[in-house]
Amino acid sequence: MSENNFGRHEVELDREFSEFKDFSRFKIGERTFKAQYRNIYIARLKNLRGTLKERVKLKWGNYKILQLTNLSEVPEDDKPIILIGTLYKHQELKPSILKEKSDDLQLIHQPSSSNYSSIKDQLFLEDEDLRVKLVGDHMSPSDLVTGLVCAVLGREAVNGCFWVQDFCFPGMCPKVSTSRLLSSHPGSILLLSGLDMANTPDSVEQELLVEWITGMAGDPTNQKDAASVGLVIIAGNSVRGSVESCSQRGYLGAMNHRTTAAVETIVATHRFDKFLRNILENCGVLLMPGEFDPSNHSIPQQSLHHCIIPESSRFKSLHGGTNPWIGKIGGRIVAGSSGQPVDDIRRVAGLMNFSPLDCLEKTLTWRHFSPTAPDTLPAYPYFNSDPFVMDECPDIYFVGNMEEYSTKLLIGEEGQSVRLISIPKFSSTSTAVIVDLDTLETQPISFGAH
Repeated sequence: MSENNFGRHEVELDREFSEFKDFSRFKIGERTFKAQYRNIYIARLKNLRGTLKERVKLKWGNYKILQLTNLSEVPEDDKPIILIGTLYKHQELKPSILKEKSDDLQLIHQPSSSNYSSIKDQLFLEDEDLRVKLVGDHMSPSDLVTGLVCAVLGREAVNGCFWVQDFCFPGMCPKVSTSRLLSSHPGSILLLSGLDMANTPDSVEQELLVEWITGMAGDPTNQKDAASVGLVIIAGNSVRGSVESCSQRGYLGAMNHRTTAAVETIVATHRFDKFLRNILENCGVLLMPGEFDPSNHSIPQQSLHHCIIPESSRFKSLHGGTNPWIGKIGGRIVAGSSGQPVDDIRRVAGLMNFSPLDCLEKTLTWRHFSPTAPDTLPAYPYFNSDPFVMDECPDIYFVGNMEEYSTKLLIGEEGQSVRLISIPKFSSTSTAVIVDLDTLETQPISFGAH
């Protein structure tokens, strides 16, 4: 402790640096686009079929499990049977690639529908060979999406459909005991998203954020909180937070617009590089791309190329993350996305009134990070595996670029505890979220008057 020129005592604080491990689940090696998207559904079903067989025995007992090809083999005792497959949701309002192609010559931006659900939606169950229509009142299409691996209990109807008496999903992954072992100094992490440098020039809130992280702002209590942050997770849409709209007609007008948008993106990228460098000089950062950042469009989005942020890429404290991302920080399993899987689930299921936390909880029950990919959310065409299937139960599960902050401590059927977090867009709320890795308690911190 020392005394400065103004007579105040200065206290030197050591920053907590949390241990960091990237599971590299979503990193793509050699890229090939020769495979059809059917393969990822086959891999998904194969991965989760065994889990569902165990679940249905516990839930329903020893009913006969049949393949769709053997659906006509009804037991002599006329007991219900079990089918296991992948749900397909037929939706008339779902986007069509043919409609998109027909609009290619129109330069006026066509906004996408915010809700693909309607009362005409129908559910089907399919496996590697066949598909059967599901009927009955027990499964509501508005609560479900295409791509879910599911078991259904019921019997074949006279019209070749399958009447559903009950249904079952894989459920939350069990917690591995070793995941609860914390490091001696777990510290805390700071979550933020949606910086949107292209549309927030000269942001005082961003400057205050950097000063707080680096310990240059706030009283000793605030500086102590900042010093406990061992890692900052930036969950996407840092360079740009929305798509560039095009309202000009004609070739020259379109070219001028695209040139202007490209220049704006380049300027915003340079601003973000300097912003990030100032943080990296004092704290580690996990940088995830977002839907509108300069990265590949389909998920999993790969980490931003080092040429895009040359000044920041020189620091070893920068961890280039994918979107989604999963890894271990300070002894806790942390997973999350920059928002696309949750946004797409709400569009497809008709759950626009459901909160982001409700969607996160559903994905844990479905045991899949992004079930609507690749149907309505673009995804890489995996062939032999589906990395979006959950193999671990996270301790912290977040979604970025939401409208507001919210959180919930979810307790699973087997006692699993998961901290769910909705990270608000910083550009509109000036709010980040601190998470204590020891207690899993969260606290929003605001840097503006929003």
